[in-house]
Amino acid sequence: MIAILDYGVGNLKSIYNMFKKVGVESFITSNIEDIKNANKYLLPGVGSFDHGITSLKKTLFFETLEKEVLENKKPILGICLGMQLLTNSSEEGKEKGLGWIDAQTMKFDLEDKNLSIPHMGWNKTIPINTNTIFRNLDENRFYFVHSYHVVCNSKENILATSNYGEIFTCSIYKENIYGVQFHPEKSHKFGMQLLKNFGDL
Repeated sequence: MIAILDYGVGNLKSIYNMFKKVGVESFITSNIEDIKNANKYLLPGVGSFDHGITSLKKTLFFETLEKEVLENKKPILGICLGMQLLTNSSEEGKEKGLGWIDAQTMKFDLEDKNLSIPHMGWNKTIPINTNTIFRNLDENRFYFVHSYHVVCNSKENILATSNYGEIFTCSIYKENIYGVQFHPEKSHKFGMQLLKNFGDL
């Protein structure tokens, strides 16, 4: 059972609906006992970094979530801002991130000034490890909406890349912790496959 974390930031219902379509049980919650009993977690996120990380750390369930992820090694998937919150910090704000993956969130600074920021639209991704959430996704395209991207301090944490004027990291991981910059809940059959893969971990 996957707990979709309700901390006041993110499009929760659309993620729940996508899990339902692929036959993966999930529920939206901010309840501590629910989070203790869940097998996996989905960390959504829309909006600014500082607002997101402050909202998450203010929840009653944050300490419980941190224990379940870091000590009990339950899988978690961060989406869009949810992935950025997994990093140490962001150029978008002043607050510290979770630091669960050793990386920074940086603003796009593209040489090609004809490319608009935010990066918005469909892009192919290049998975580095197809034995995890990218299983059966060698051929894919996902929907992106973002002005910031994650830069990992170790290549070992890069799960997939994409290209928008330059190659950038679009998915990260470390042990039981996963993040994707794109929106699987808006990415039709490819997003459905990725969410099913996460449910099958």
